[in-house]
Amino acid sequence: MTGTPQLTLDTPYAVDAADVKAYDEQGFVKLSGVASRELVEAYEPEVTAKVIELNTMHLPLAERSTYKKAFLQVTNLWRESAAVRELVFARRFAQIAADLLGVDGVRLYHDQALYKEAGGGLTPWHADQYYWPLSTDRCCTLWLPLQETPLEMGPLAFAARSHHFSYGRELAISDESEAAIGRAVAEQGFPFVEEAFALGDASFHSGWTFHHAGPNTTQIPRRVMTVIYIDADMIISEPTNRNQEIDLEAWFPGARPGEIPDTELNPVLYRRAGKREP
Repeated sequence: MTGTPQLTLDTPYAVDAADVKAYDEQGFVKLSGVASRELVEAYEPEVTAKVIELNTMHLPLAERSTYKKAFLQVTNLWRESAAVRELVFARRFAQIAADLLGVDGVRLYHDQALYKEAGGGLTPWHADQYYWPLSTDRCCTLWLPLQETPLEMGPLAFAARSHHFSYGRELAISDESEAAIGRAVAEQGFPFVEEAFALGDASFHSGWTFHHAGPNTTQIPRRVMTVIYIDADMIISEPTNRNQEIDLEAWFPGARPGEIPDTELNPVLYRRAGKREP
């Protein structure tokens, strides 16, 4: 990719004190103008083409589990396409993540394309970090829609302030997590925040923030690209469940608990000026 979209990927984003405060207090923040319309329109066709090419889910929706009805999921697209690599490695996005997390730099955990098909079901309540063998909460996910996303498409929705609430962290994404976490969120009075996303809007949420998404009741797939960032100096923790064991092998190849995951799959995407690798 060349021209304005590429320049936009490297242009700093002005994260202000209010954005950092919102992220710290609410466990997420939704930002406008993270991407330009031109950038989204330039990269969406390549992301979509790779999802179509690499997707392995071909069962009809009616024959799938709740989790598999929620979206088509394809990971580490950056390894399959030079154009997608440009998007995933965007310094602009990584700088936002570092600013929100309050760290000197961030490295890539992995990317995920999450495409909620027309008629696709809800995404159950869950916290991402249940799956991740990480020693701290200095991690976040960029959720970047590749089209305007009205409520009818099932945009990501959050339980504000839930990132400090430990109940439900042992639950994988499932019908059980939808019921149990949904009930706990209501009982605790965590504000439910569900908003439409304009083109170029994006959200960043903490690994322990409970979130879900409604069904896509439109005839258009909800196309979303996500990137998961971790503190560049993050230490891998001992896995606490089978899913973390799987993630350790899949996303930190060759690295072990107690180490910084300096692997070929986990490059540093952003370091503040004047900061060096430890």
